[in-house]
Amino acid sequence: MTKPTPRLKSRFARLALGAAAAFALAANAAPPTPADIYGDLFVRVQEGRVFGDNKTFVDAVPTRAPQAIMADYNAAPPRDAVALKAFVLANFTVPGVNDTPLLPMRDHIKALWPQLVRQPEPAVAGSSKIPLPAPYIVPGGRFREIYYWDSYFTMLGLRADGDQKLVESMLDDFVSLIERYGHIPNGTRTYYVSRSQPPFYGLMLDLQQTDDATVKARRLAALKTEHDFWMAGAQCATQGKPCERVVAMPDGTMLNRYWDGRDTPRDESYAEDRATAAEIPGRPAPQVYRDLRAAAESGWDFSSRWFADGRTLATVHTTDIVPVDLNALLYAMEIRIADQCREAGDKACSRKYRKQAIRRRVAVDTYLWVPDEKRYADWNAASGKVTATLSAATLYPLFVGMAGQEQADDVAATTEAELLAQGGLRTTRIRSGQQWDTPNGWAPLQWIAVDGLDRYGHGALARTIADRWLHTVARTYAETGKMLEKYDVEERKPGGGGEYPLQDGFGWTNGIASALMARYPDIDPTQDSAGAE
Repeated sequence: MTKPTPRLKSRFARLALGAAAAFALAANAAPPTPADIYGDLFVRVQEGRVFGDNKTFVDAVPTRAPQAIMADYNAAPPRDAVALKAFVLANFTVPGVNDTPLLPMRDHIKALWPQLVRQPEPAVAGSSKIPLPAPYIVPGGRFREIYYWDSYFTMLGLRADGDQKLVESMLDDFVSLIERYGHIPNGTRTYYVSRSQPPFYGLMLDLQQTDDATVKARRLAALKTEHDFWMAGAQCATQGKPCERVVAMPDGTMLNRYWDGRDTPRDESYAEDRATAAEIPGRPAPQVYRDLRAAAESGWDFSSRWFADGRTLATVHTTDIVPVDLNALLYAMEIRIADQCREAGDKACSRKYRKQAIRRRVAVDTYLWVPDEKRYADWNAASGKVTATLSAATLYPLFVGMAGQEQADDVAATTEAELLAQGGLRTTRIRSGQQWDTPNGWAPLQWIAVDGLDRYGHGALARTIADRWLHTVARTYAETGKMLEKYDVEERKPGGGGEYPLQDGFGWTNGIASALMARYPDIDPTQDSAGAE
């Protein structure tokens, strides 16, 4: 017979049993999941597929107290997907994303160069790729071919990082392109051949290191051929009727504009161009396409600089604009042809191109300099007036040395007052939603500003721009492990806008970061010293 269990008559005993049961229940309770802990942050990350695989974020490890992370999130929720990802990477160690120690940024860039090198390859029937004879650097991401003006800024970095051989190799590639097509196409694709890009080849020759007279003569011949390409319309341009890339100014001087040999939708942006043309009733579609293509030739695709209303793509009229940056670069080209002809003993050639450079500088001072506003401007050939848009292009005449000292002083004051942001140099002051407008900043424009300002004695401002830009790039690198195509210099984060997603890689950002770090070795981008406006 089983002995009955004693009854718990003592109150203390009953309390002891209750506590034991509560402990057992607590021990078996399910711990909170990431969904429980991170609430709205969790929902946005997962539904937005920030990491593609929804398991990625839930396996992440917070780098500080979850309560503190959520307090910051709730105080200022990230506005878009790019900012959201940056917030997560700044507060979590995410597997497969930022869970391995980052190299110092300069070492990371040096490790990237081999990944961005492409070797010569044969032509393939039916492919759009244009073969090149020597190794070269691509920007990265969707940009898987060489691009013209990108390459100058890439070369600056290659030189700073000790790869002169690749600089010379890329110069040989550009000579090959000029000899085949009469100019350097936008990029090495067949659909880019009808246009070029900002003409930096002459400045690239400043980076060459060769004593081979045959090589130098061939490169100079290519530079003269490129100049002929840009000036081809001089034979047919008249006042009120530009021809190709040439505009006859009111006094008969010839300045230049961006243009394209085709007036159809761009192959690489076919649907987008058709949609833009459809938004503009009453305007011939071929003219819209030509203006879109001309903006692509400018490298600033797209920007309020090219919009009649200063805001919307539907008012694009690039071919009406005489841009200050293009004409500054052509001045630099003419000066270099004159100098190299003199070195080669060809005095007649030297005089010819120096006269052209002087005429261009006088015309730029006459039509594109706005003394009351202390800036260089673009000129609207249709209205006969300068445009209202202040942009970083105002610094190009300083960069190429065609500004007077008083002009440079005025541009420096305008730059500091209007274009300097906490994260570097703004592209414009206009928020159009286009990628070549504020809040974006771009590596090439930082270098042009720094080099131009320093040339004219504004070293402190130049160094400030370099310092703020490097800190923006380094901060984003620390958060994402990537070098990006463009950056938001207002909030010092990845940039946005444009026809395509933000790209990483990235050739000219790598190049200018290396070049600036070499120029200012005392700047430590990892120490957050960037100032506010």
